[in-house]
Parts: sequence; C-alpha cells; structure tokens
Amino acid sequence: MTESPDRAPSGHPGPQGAQVAFLLSQLGEHATQAFAARVAELDLTPAQAGLLRAVSMAPGQHQQELARRLGMSPSRFVAFVDAIEERGLVERRRNPKDRRFQDLYLAAKGEEAMRGLAEAALAHEEALCTGLDPQERIALAGLLRRIAEAQQLTAGVHPGYRRLNPRRDGAPSASTA
Repeated sequence: MTESPDRAPSGHPGPQGAQVAFLLSQLGEHATQAFAARVAELDLTPAQAGLLRAVSMAPGQHQQELARRLGMSPSRFVAFVDAIEERGLVERRRNPKDRRFQDLYLAAKGEEAMRGLAEAALAHEEALCTGLDPQERIALAGLLRRIAEAQQLTAGVHPGYRRLNPRRDGAPSASTA
C-alpha cells in the first residue's frame, strides 16, 4: 500500500495534511503553559488574570452576572473572588440600585496588576506569533474568531472557567498556575 504524503498510515491527515484540530490543540497547550509561566511571575494564576481582565473591562458588574458570563456556579465564583479580594486586587461594593447584589471593581493593587498583565500579554502575543507578519496575524485572528463563533464560544471568555476549582485556582500562590 502506497502512502500519500498527506495521509498517515491510520488515514488521519499526515504531516502535510490539514491538521487544524491537532495544531490548535498543540498550540493551545503551548500557549497555556507559556502564559501560566508569565503570570506566575506576577504571583497570579491564568484564571485570576482572566478575572482581573473581565473586571477591568466592565467595572461594576455584579458577581452573579460575571459568574454567569464565565459559566461558573455562583457559589464557586464567590470562593474564587474571595481569594483575590483577600489579596487586595478587587473590591466588592453594594449595588446602589439593588443592595442584594455586590459589584466588582479593581482595587489599586488590581490596577497595578493589570499593568503588569498588559505587559505580559503583549510579550506573550509577540512570542507566540513569531514568524508571522502583521497582516498574517490579523488574518489568523479573524479566522480563529470565526471558528470560535461557529463553536458558539463566548467572546473573551476562556471555557476553562466552567471547570475552575476555586481552592486551587483562587489560591494566591504562583505555584498553583
């Protein structure tokens, strides 16, 4: 049996075939580990970095709304927020229109952390996209956005929040990253 250069013996796409799913998985894992290492230097986990980003992008969201958006149960979300509030990164404030809700805002330390995260994210993006020119980066981002939309993923929200263990991912130590 002759093998096609585009097919492995198993019939799956070979090294020259269109291995989009595998490449996305391979690059995703690589990107995840590299980002975790960068934010660990800031004494944050990727989940904590994502929460700070979400709060900074929409200050004053109430906890229940943000938990829903991230796909987390409210009780797990509360434990997650507790851990970063204890570190002085976010603060809860009573919602002035409905005192049953607590709104989230970045504290001064959280704003400082966001500056560090912005630098880390830029360095991460540059390192990850080495080998692509600016037009290719824009094209790739557009294609990936279309795939994410077709998969009905929430824009800007990592699906890993659904599996988040607040005891592990909410801990202040960088060793949890």
